[in-house]
Amino acid sequence: MIVFEKVSKKFPLGNVALDDISFTIEDNEFAFLVGPSGAGKTTILKLLLREYLPTSGAIKVNDFTITPKHFNQAEKLRRAIGMIFQDFKVLPEKNVFENTSLSLKITGTDEDFIQKEVRQALELVGLTKKELVFPSQLSAGELQRVAIARAIVGDRSIILADEPTGNLDPKTSWEIIKIFKKLVGKRTVIIATHNTDIVNSLQKRVIVLKEGKLMKDVKKGGYEV
Repeated sequence: MIVFEKVSKKFPLGNVALDDISFTIEDNEFAFLVGPSGAGKTTILKLLLREYLPTSGAIKVNDFTITPKHFNQAEKLRRAIGMIFQDFKVLPEKNVFENTSLSLKITGTDEDFIQKEVRQALELVGLTKKELVFPSQLSAGELQRVAIARAIVGDRSIILADEPTGNLDPKTSWEIIKIFKKLVGKRTVIIATHNTDIVNSLQKRVIVLKEGKLMKDVKKGGYEV
């Protein structure tokens, strides 16, 4: 479960990224964050990763209240969260398998478990036959598939995505969304996006932000600003 309780985020020069935001996202719920640039979508994702701390309010993720300055479980928190970026952020010197397994390798996970988990993730995203291929040999859509596989591998209960179709053509965007649809009911998924068609077609929960304020929260909605 993810809970935002009256969360505000102000930056030193006075910019207000979030203003008294409250919402709850249940386990295995699928939600979109929508709104114009500067609405606060990416700020919410960075707060969940604890890259930012709020100026006021509290944030709970699973069993953790993550907002206290003395919070000492950041590593455990991040192991529960998979992050997908608009620009993929895959490592060019590592092949598809190595990119996907990276987080498990870092934590010293058993090799047999890594082999099983990575192959399951690559099967889900449709890259089973490209595990030894390097990023320079992949299309943009395939790079995003690698990024998704890397995010879902292992025991991650929360998947965050920041404009995951922003660098993709419409056809490829739909292929990526089909992968996200496979996660419905299995993981908590939060996607920040400007893609009107995708939000409207999936009819999942839509949290509408504007100038740091929560304007609307609809359980089954479309893209509204």
